[in-house]
Amino acid sequence: MSEKVIIIAEAGVNHNGDIEMARRMIHEAKAAGADYIKFQTAIPELVISTYAPKAEYQKETTGSTESQLDMCRAIHLPLSAYAELAALCREVGIGFMSTPFDLVSIDCLVPLEMDYWKIPSGEITNLPYLRKIGALGSRVIMSTGMATLDEVAVAVDILEKAGTPRSNISLLHCTTQYPAPYRSINLRAMDALASLGCASVGYSDHSVGFEVSVAAVARGARIIEKHFTLDRNLPGPDHKASIEPDELAQMVQAIRHIEEALGSGEKVVADDERPNIAIARKSIVAARAIAAGEIFTEENITVKRPGDGISPMEWDKVLGRPAPRAFSPDELITL
Repeated sequence: MSEKVIIIAEAGVNHNGDIEMARRMIHEAKAAGADYIKFQTAIPELVISTYAPKAEYQKETTGSTESQLDMCRAIHLPLSAYAELAALCREVGIGFMSTPFDLVSIDCLVPLEMDYWKIPSGEITNLPYLRKIGALGSRVIMSTGMATLDEVAVAVDILEKAGTPRSNISLLHCTTQYPAPYRSINLRAMDALASLGCASVGYSDHSVGFEVSVAAVARGARIIEKHFTLDRNLPGPDHKASIEPDELAQMVQAIRHIEEALGSGEKVVADDERPNIAIARKSIVAARAIAAGEIFTEENITVKRPGDGISPMEWDKVLGRPAPRAFSPDELITL
């Protein structure tokens, strides 16, 4: 895994089937500082039956008159588009990824030599699909929405047996609802995923805004995936639960700040704070004028800034000793 948090700008199908919009999204993701932009590759007829209903959030965002299949037909790009998008990503300087939703789409994406294969939450119980991805032996990022820890463990085992070592598998905690209510997010579940011994854990964020993504990084997420859109008011199922380009840039910056702030985990004096030790700490000073030879007592010495004299931790050693010379009020005591 990369030493820095991998940030995936999830374009998904927020291009609404428009290749020009997909191209714009690549440029926007790059400008925002994302490491990867990710699309979704599918042949709708191979993914969705004519009987499949829309999810409630899809009905709310796109209406209930058309079927889920018809909705997806309208917003997916043809398979031929992904090679062009991958080439543009290379030209722009951002990583290309796309999630396949069927076996033919996997074959379509193989020649594009993606750094990671992304398995969506809905395919975590799809044995033929998992075996085909696993047989590629590449690095895999798998979302785990709607799954129990046992189901995730089984999927990881399938990938391993097919040819992808556990050390090449990263797991993303996820709540599959759009938007995901905060009460359902359960970021601590990343700890449970970590117990499976894979390469890393991360978070696929479907919540409103990006605060939870930043919190996930603070809890140890090494990958963040976040849906984004050019405009939340566009028609389509996922726009309402996505962030816009300016918010994506803010999220990237916030994650980089938190990533830097996490540090080494050792409790040491930071170089940046070292000059303030003498300013903020205190020393033993004269509480009033003290004559030479006078015994130091709790009445004639006290503790005040600055901290470049005798530390107050030496208080007991100073008490009862004679003053080696005269001291003025507030003067640092020396022995």
